[in-house]
Amino acid sequence: MPTEHTIILDSRDEAVLLFGPRDQFLRMMREALGVRLIAHGDTLFIQGTEAQVEQAIRVYQQLRGLLRQQNKLTAEDVRVVLEVVQHNPAAGGSSEALAEAGGRYLRPRTDGQGRYIRAMRENDMVLCVGPAGTGKTYLAVGMAVSLLRQGQIKKIVLVRPAVEAGERLGFLPGDIVAKVNPYLRPLFDALHDMMEPDQVRRYMDNDIVEIVPLAFMRGRTLNNAAIILDEGQNASIPQMKMFLTRMGESSKIIVTGDVTQVDLPRQTRSGLIDAVHRLRDIPGLAVVYLDEHDIVRHPLVQAVVKAYEETDQKPRRGT
Repeated sequence: MPTEHTIILDSRDEAVLLFGPRDQFLRMMREALGVRLIAHGDTLFIQGTEAQVEQAIRVYQQLRGLLRQQNKLTAEDVRVVLEVVQHNPAAGGSSEALAEAGGRYLRPRTDGQGRYIRAMRENDMVLCVGPAGTGKTYLAVGMAVSLLRQGQIKKIVLVRPAVEAGERLGFLPGDIVAKVNPYLRPLFDALHDMMEPDQVRRYMDNDIVEIVPLAFMRGRTLNNAAIILDEGQNASIPQMKMFLTRMGESSKIIVTGDVTQVDLPRQTRSGLIDAVHRLRDIPGLAVVYLDEHDIVRHPLVQAVVKAYEETDQKPRRGT
């Protein structure tokens, strides 16, 4: 039975960017989804079957989010979003499944996560920006474990900056290993969700899996490896350059971070914010943005993130 839906856009300017030059993006949508799209000013009318209209709505939600983050859209953006939505009928289809963990496959639970997984598969370097709870680190570790199990890489290197979020590293007890361990704990947690503890220990003992502070990466070149930098917003610009240039043959680099949670000194610019703007047009490198719609933790996390975004009117450090 035919279904109709109306989308009211924020402005004519948004409509022009969303529909593409000479309505190119509208034509791509019609051909891919089989829907009827009628644009009138800042209003878009969608007609088709219930499934077709539901997919079109999801595509436009994703594209509007990308437009807010990038201030522009490309035909490649539209193509990727269309592919992800079509291959993930319920925002969690199996086409983008990752490594098996405890008898279960890791699957994207939102369209944004689907775009993220596809970007990691298709690019050797990925920068993923998004708030807490969107699965940035978890899916990156899942991708690394999947590549290791498939024999596409021989080593996983998980990296994190040891930057204080209100505390000072020197006041923590123990030697340097004990001091940095709290900063690396989230990576251990994600890894243990993918593998049995005994296997993790064997891999670490055999140097197949390595978890290190960012400062320990200087001077290295890593071949046949998946290298993940978590909390990348807390790397300075020189540190980010140092990390990205560790990449060797047949390797993949993934950087994750939340640019609203920069813990660097006020005068230090975030290397992740800089890299997103400096490197975004390099072929083979993808920048993926996740937002509150991709939060998959407790529902309260989404509400908390939204509340802070709505009330925080101060300029963010590092921007």
